[in-house]
Amino acid sequence: MKELEKTKRISIASVLFILVVLIGLLTYKRPAHMYAINSKTTLENITTDNYLISLEGIENKEYVLVDTRNEFEFQKGHLTNAINIYAPEILNEENASIFNKLQEENKTIVLYSSNPNDVVAPFMVLYQLGYKNLKIAAINNSYTQNELISKNITVEKSVADINAFINESIKKAAQKPKPKPVVKAPPKKVIPIKKKKKMPVEGGC
Repeated sequence: MKELEKTKRISIASVLFILVVLIGLLTYKRPAHMYAINSKTTLENITTDNYLISLEGIENKEYVLVDTRNEFEFQKGHLTNAINIYAPEILNEENASIFNKLQEENKTIVLYSSNPNDVVAPFMVLYQLGYKNLKIAAINNSYTQNELISKNITVEKSVADINAFINESIKKAAQKPKPKPVVKAPPKKVIPIKKKKKMPVEGGC
């Protein structure tokens, strides 16, 4: 009887385990966005490619301008023919479909904001997702009496060889750390302490 009960328990546990696995497989959803390019390759590419564009470059070519500021800033003033896609909402379903369509049409997307630094994060995310038709507008946007003023700014480029730095960092990370030599502490000297002899008590009867 005990062996039969044990077998029943094992069978029930197996069935429950299979059910859990099946439920997991049925409810599994693939992430909507998968990185196509890793961070290392992204950094290597953006340090060699010229992804910055001036205000004159935007005006002279047919680019799709994407304003990544919030709706309030966009309504106050924006570049001509620009569309508004707020940076934190850049990966929602509607906006992702816009980027996919622009990529299929081989259109170049120019991201801009109040300054180029504000566009770096959405640029990196989109680039790693596989959108290579991207540029950043090297402009500064401000307001004078509620009128948008856009000016070119110079973005300093690093003179350091970033690719060499990345490769050197990878090599160092791959190297096994050398074991530290074990330094034996010198033996402690034991100094014997001489006990003082008790002196006989003087006097007496």
